[in-house]
Amino acid sequence: MSDADSIKVPFSRPSIGEEEERAVLEVMRSGWLTTGKHALNFEKEFSDFMNRANDATRQKRSEIGLETEPVISLAVNSNTSGMILAMEAAGIKEGTCVITTPYTFVSTAACAKHLGADVLFADTEKDSYSIDCDKIEELLKKDSDKKIKAIVPVHVAGNLCNMKRIVQLAHKYGVFVIEDAAHSFPSLTELGYAGTIGDTGVFSFYVTKTMTTAEGGMVTTRNKKLAEKMTVMRMHGMDRTTWDRYTSPRASWEYDIIAPGYKFNLPDMLAAMGRIQLKKAEDFFEKRKKIVERYNNAFCNSNFLECPPDGEGNSWHLYLVRLKKEALTIGRDDFAKALQKMGIGISVHFIPLFHFTYWKNLDENFRAENYPNAEDNYARTISLPLWPDMTIEMADTVISCVMSLGEKYGRSI
Repeated sequence: MSDADSIKVPFSRPSIGEEEERAVLEVMRSGWLTTGKHALNFEKEFSDFMNRANDATRQKRSEIGLETEPVISLAVNSNTSGMILAMEAAGIKEGTCVITTPYTFVSTAACAKHLGADVLFADTEKDSYSIDCDKIEELLKKDSDKKIKAIVPVHVAGNLCNMKRIVQLAHKYGVFVIEDAAHSFPSLTELGYAGTIGDTGVFSFYVTKTMTTAEGGMVTTRNKKLAEKMTVMRMHGMDRTTWDRYTSPRASWEYDIIAPGYKFNLPDMLAAMGRIQLKKAEDFFEKRKKIVERYNNAFCNSNFLECPPDGEGNSWHLYLVRLKKEALTIGRDDFAKALQKMGIGISVHFIPLFHFTYWKNLDENFRAENYPNAEDNYARTISLPLWPDMTIEMADTVISCVMSLGEKYGRSI
């Protein structure tokens, strides 16, 4: 029997149906597979979704000096590609610096390094996975050379950072805000959807995310100048899109290269899937919330774990429980392995970047003792299964396994 056969509840599984299959097959048969009309329509439809903010939202944004222009969306082949585009458009380059959290996936900070910039880490808040705004301001105050050009908050598991405070800090110190919104679609707040609150936001449509194109992402901004620059840089620095070159009367070989760009475009086959997934996104969200409610009801009075932090606009991409170390005779690793042996697919989000060889060797300040909250979160956290098509029976299986381990390894008090 394979390992896959022994899994009772997978950690994640994409919710893909016949509509997605038909959409992809249509593209395959059309003869146009790369970026074309489906990618362009996907961008428009994503922008339409994000622009559903009401007058009250626009008023709230205006009150604190945020742009109220419509959201512009740019489809890309990954969140990582989108982060590079957003950072490059914000002027991130050699001699500059970004602030982000060490509690994230490796690409968030790596994108700045790809552009030659330095990275400063701000610890997480004590009681959440979100970047600590007080730590951000401490770093900004020390920046006498004005090297810091951007704050990159990460909405871990879909629970949003304190974006109101972050954008206020950005205005005060004259820096950009680039939201790593990989986990946070469709998170809605009084200031708009996550990913549209700062200067730019970058979403992920990787196979495990809240909606998927298999691989892919989207960059959003309200700033037309940033959008124009990212559009050019997304496709080799070319002044014409591939779709325009091959569908307009103007000769396809007549184009100019106006910058040393990248190749970060999203193919139509993937965009076609994304268009269907976008229509289902809110239904997916409601289904995840039902599983979350069942988990919360089961775990809220537990003496050996804590339910995940929750706040305005939480998209519930992941369900992160934190073990109470003092209440158990085993640690996080052994608890996680025990769940796996019981057939429960689990993960850990995230290994803080200061645990990785590259970052440890890069700067002597990148040590666990300098980020106690991130380190404590890491040592106690397990991600439980959470995906739209999970059944109630699957959720109850997870709950039963978690509670039985808590009873087995709980300390007598």
